Amino acid sequence: MSDTSAVTQSTFPPSADFAASANATADLYDEAERDRLAFWDKQAKRLSWDAPFTEVLDWAEAPFAKWFVGGTLNVAYNCVDRHVEAGNGDRVAIHWEGEPVGDQRTITYAELKDEVCKAANALTDLGLVAGDRVAIYMPMVPEAIVAMLACARLGVMHSVVFAGFSATALKARINDAEAKLVITVDGQYRRGKPASLKDAVDEAVDGEDSIEHVLVVRRTGIDIPWTEGRDLWWDETVAGASTEHSPEAFDAEHPLFLLYTSGTTGKPKGIMHTTGGYLTQSSYTHFNVFDVKPETDVYWCTADIGWVTGHTYIVYGPLSNGVTQVVYEGTPASPDEHRHFQIIEKYGVTIYYTAPTLVRSFMKWGRQIPADHDLSTLRLLGSVGEPINPEAWRWYRTVFGADRTPIVDTWWQTETGSIMISPLPGVTETKPGSAMTPLPGISAKIVDDDGNQLEPGTEHGEQPSGYLVLDKPWPSMLRGIWGDPERFKETYWTRFAEQGWYFAGDGARYGKDGEIWVLGRIDDVMNISGHRISTAEVESALVGHYGVAEAAVVGATDDHTGQAICAFVILKSSAKGGDENIVDELRAEVAKEISPIAKPREIHVVPELPKTRSGKIMRRLLRDVAEGRELGDTSTLVDPSVFEAIRASK
Repeated sequence: MSDTSAVTQSTFPPSADFAASANATADLYDEAERDRLAFWDKQAKRLSWDAPFTEVLDWAEAPFAKWFVGGTLNVAYNCVDRHVEAGNGDRVAIHWEGEPVGDQRTITYAELKDEVCKAANALTDLGLVAGDRVAIYMPMVPEAIVAMLACARLGVMHSVVFAGFSATALKARINDAEAKLVITVDGQYRRGKPASLKDAVDEAVDGEDSIEHVLVVRRTGIDIPWTEGRDLWWDETVAGASTEHSPEAFDAEHPLFLLYTSGTTGKPKGIMHTTGGYLTQSSYTHFNVFDVKPETDVYWCTADIGWVTGHTYIVYGPLSNGVTQVVYEGTPASPDEHRHFQIIEKYGVTIYYTAPTLVRSFMKWGRQIPADHDLSTLRLLGSVGEPINPEAWRWYRTVFGADRTPIVDTWWQTETGSIMISPLPGVTETKPGSAMTPLPGISAKIVDDDGNQLEPGTEHGEQPSGYLVLDKPWPSMLRGIWGDPERFKETYWTRFAEQGWYFAGDGARYGKDGEIWVLGRIDDVMNISGHRISTAEVESALVGHYGVAEAAVVGATDDHTGQAICAFVILKSSAKGGDENIVDELRAEVAKEISPIAKPREIHVVPELPKTRSGKIMRRLLRDVAEGRELGDTSTLVDPSVFEAIRASK
């Protein structure tokens, strides 16, 4: 098919060749429709259980679910040991590619098992027991995956914190989880240069009484501060431990990990996932959505383990299926823009899962860069993190996939644990930009304010957008917010409490064939290149600056990052007209308090913010300003004329 026809083509059916050997067939939908719980019973039995479960789902105390009641299993055993026992110990588990060119390691399943056992024994020697919490603050190095699996093996909850987050953000997560141990590295490479991480850890653990040790992997060799008795080197603590370790089976509802996500109050939410249900759906979705053939595929998910995509589709999904995967430490443009394409070529990557932001970066760099490389091994492409625009979807398929590879555009969240809405690559006729329909076993609806289901659009006019809800429980659903069950109910279950539905916080609409088009966040959480940042967090960081009296933050559409952060600030009288560099200072303040990712694209100094008579800031109207749209209804504002002053500041 020519490039021109790909641009105009509106639907893309799977090829006959792909469909003929696909893991998933249309029968999966029929099977799940006939008996949803029997379907999940069957999926759970793809795993190895120490004690069988006696009930698939207990929903008696909704919204607190119990899946696979009475069953016991060990997640690390399912991800590592059972593949070795099946005779696949020599299969490569991880092709690791460091950021410095030539820095690489190949780890087989047998070697991974040994490393996980050694780490589990070392953590036990440090006094960790099931139910404890460990913070992991690391870049994409193999030890990060080993640490996660060692925690899972012991029934210890890991809380992975993105290594791009600040010491302040790390401290908040350590404090909330009352972590006993932090596992980190001396430093990480960023665009070829080593930068310390240990300094941030020291700042974060200062005054945190729960922390007993900091375990440090030597990565860059840079000099770092050291606290004797508390700080330990990984290679001196783990390397000498025994490779013999018998995994204990844990209840299906035993907590597996915490993962903190932005909340609209500014305080991060510790999303809690459990063992049996999470692993069942992670493994099922990875096997069917990505059509993995463990004997032949080389799979690459480009996410970071600091986000849920890295948990589910780098660690637990792929390893539970015994797949060979690529893990890359660095940035896509280090040392130059050819890096990702060189890695695909080097390892013969067959399945590639990335974010729309990165696809749009590749588009900016131009077609010549991928054209310089052999990408013919690619047979499936995936998209995650935010809705992908149709133009980027078509470019991705044409330039990466030679106009033949299926694309699975996946919708899911930290809270859902694994993919919920996605094409099945051997079954679904896809439309560029649509996640299509819920997976077999999943139920989702688009509803209006009153909970009435919206209807599919028509040929000549689309149905209005509504709220995306999940109307039936699913195995990998979050089981709560750490230490705050009321916040869990308030955040996710009150909007449609009468119906008992989970409210995803995303807007969506139906297309004419009933497919789902996800429109993005409708609350005060912004999606910046797939990273969820709350408006309240950024506002708090801005107001923390000595010169700021008040701040309002909104997410505005951005062609590159999906959304960009736009801030409107009122300065204190003491700061007005004084510091010409205040905008730069404010950007730096946000980077320090949260992450460089959260630096606003625009900061506007304004004399007033638009407020209702009750004092609420009308962020909806600020979004209109940020995106250059006509203003919506301003009738509830105290002073609609403030917008003239705001526009003048732009």
